[in-house]
Amino acid sequence: MTREKTGKILIYAFLIIWALMVLFPFYWMILTSVKGYGAYNSEYIPKFFTLDPTLKNYADAFTAVPLAKYFANTVIFTLVTTAAMLVVIIPAAFAFSRLDFPGKNLLFTAFLALMMIPNELVIITNFQTITNAGLRNTFTGLILPSVTSVFYIYLLKENFEQIPENLYKAAKVDGTSDFRYLTKVMMPICRPTIITVTILKVIECWNSYVWPRLITDDEAYFLVSNGIQEIRENGFGRENIPAMMAAVVVISVPLIILFLIFHKKIMEGVSRGGTKG
Repeated sequence: MTREKTGKILIYAFLIIWALMVLFPFYWMILTSVKGYGAYNSEYIPKFFTLDPTLKNYADAFTAVPLAKYFANTVIFTLVTTAAMLVVIIPAAFAFSRLDFPGKNLLFTAFLALMMIPNELVIITNFQTITNAGLRNTFTGLILPSVTSVFYIYLLKENFEQIPENLYKAAKVDGTSDFRYLTKVMMPICRPTIITVTILKVIECWNSYVWPRLITDDEAYFLVSNGIQEIRENGFGRENIPAMMAAVVVISVPLIILFLIFHKKIMEGVSRGGTKG
């Protein structure tokens, strides 16, 4: 028993230390964001607390640069892209899991092979296509390359295939259409995975940096991720670290809230290997 207790103590101690290491950057970011500009620059040795917190940096985050505009652009980009992706990948996963058509296995293998292609090559191709179509500095150009995902199609397909096929055959005998079966049976059963895919896509869109940076050079279409660079260069400057940290905190809050609300669903969807029938 003593050895077992000692082992548990060591495990918990390791987990606590690891958690502190992971959370410390967030604590430091928030702490720096509430320090005054003068107080921060006067610290020759960084302090791990402040006795005179201020919210002025947060006010500066919305006045020195059009942060509210970046937020609005990111919300539009995230919602439209995520919704469009779900409209594409859910029927695609259903088709690969339940429908029979010539070349299905070969086509799905080709889809999986696309995952082997480096993202840099895809970005180059997408950039050339969007530029030739005259869609630079438009929301359409931002959104189109992100409306599908081979990995998410594969993930949903594997979940859909765990639903007994006899259930699908019985529904067809009753005259149920494929669309109705998908929306009334398969999607409710696989809701945790769909929610997880949705949240992961939202996070991906919110943190998107390289593609928006390539396809837009107009501030009117900047997202919060590449807006940070604008904040550093044309807003606060390199030396005003507290104001920059305040902007980063504001940008990070929506994702933190999203995770806190849906963390159980995320864990359930990630760990769920499928539905047993």
